[in-house]
Amino acid sequence: MSYWKEALGEYIGIFILVFIGCSSVAVSILYFPLQLWQIALIWALGVATAIYSTQSFSHSHLNPAVTIAFALNNECKWNRVPTYIVAQLLGAATAGAILFALVNKDLMLFELQNNIIRGDANSSQSAVMFGEFIALNVQHLTACLAEGLGTFSLVLVIFILGFKNKRYSYLNPVFIGLTVGIIILVVAPYTQAGLNPARDFGPRIVAYLGGWGNAAYPTYGGSFFSVYILSPILGGALAYLLFSKLLGIQQ
Repeated sequence: MSYWKEALGEYIGIFILVFIGCSSVAVSILYFPLQLWQIALIWALGVATAIYSTQSFSHSHLNPAVTIAFALNNECKWNRVPTYIVAQLLGAATAGAILFALVNKDLMLFELQNNIIRGDANSSQSAVMFGEFIALNVQHLTACLAEGLGTFSLVLVIFILGFKNKRYSYLNPVFIGLTVGIIILVVAPYTQAGLNPARDFGPRIVAYLGGWGNAAYPTYGGSFFSVYILSPILGGALAYLLFSKLLGIQQ
């Protein structure tokens, strides 16, 4: 499989995933409210669509935590990891930028009607369609555990499907998407369920540059990195350890 095609697949795949998913949040905020299960279902369909769209010419990791876990399991060459992650970040940022361009006019009207000044601390109310934010009553450690365990569950399912579901592998994107949707239902009340450092960081850069500035980041000091980047990566690595080391399973 061509190296540049693999990277392009990561870029296109996460673009599809983030654009569909973040758009559902934007619609819920700006136009008509969606229930959590509806947003989770749209994210699930977005994940499945992204994998189906790119799996013929890439590995469709679409998530740095997945890429690193696969590299630990010798299913991805370590020299390709940086390229994959950069492609994932760029794809997510592109999706965020296009969404921003499409909704910014309506978003400014929403902010005006709700007395939100973009860049102020409370402007995270309008930035949530790009990056995730920790719920006000959730402790930093709880948020880290939620993101880590959510990503752990996702990566473990991916490993198991790849090992056990050879006959019906064409359904794997559906199962992975449904897994994401279920995890969102559980984790979103705590952290909005990022589960993917690129999915969070790419659109968050767009919010930062789009006028939110530091308000584009969670209020807890350092929680952007610890909750939405480090915890998912550690969760994916833990899934690798359970799958490969503790269970003794090798692909």
